Amino acid sequence: MTDREYKSLVAEAFRAMKKAYAPYSGFQVGAALLAEGTEDGKPAVYRGCNIENAAYSPTNCAERTAFFKAVSEGERSFRAIAVVGGMHGQVTDFAMPCGVCRQVMQEFCDPDTFEIVTAVSEDDYRVHRLRELLPEGFGGQMLR
Repeated sequence: MTDREYKSLVAEAFRAMKKAYAPYSGFQVGAALLAEGTEDGKPAVYRGCNIENAAYSPTNCAERTAFFKAVSEGERSFRAIAVVGGMHGQVTDFAMPCGVCRQVMQEFCDPDTFEIVTAVSEDDYRVHRLRELLPEGFGGQMLR
């Protein structure tokens, strides 16, 4: 991806963060998931935000929200995801995906090529491969 594409994906994650429902923790997260491409060749972006629940365990992370939206629309091939987050929507540090989200990424993405972009602004971002963040990931190939 180009610098411009990374910045655009990060901007989408910031837009998604504004929709977060985080009344308990106050930690708002936004994610923007880039799918490979539709039938017309244009890549699609699926946004997600964290959605908390008073019982906590039913809470859903922004990354999983984006993945589940995309998969429910038939997408199965993904290039990258941008993730931003901070207390009350104020991003001051890089928000990394939790272990459960990394496992969902493992289910649908090639760990050697899928990129996870964390950012504090559109100009200040870091790019990681899924394999870096989940080095010994458990995938469907282990069940065959």
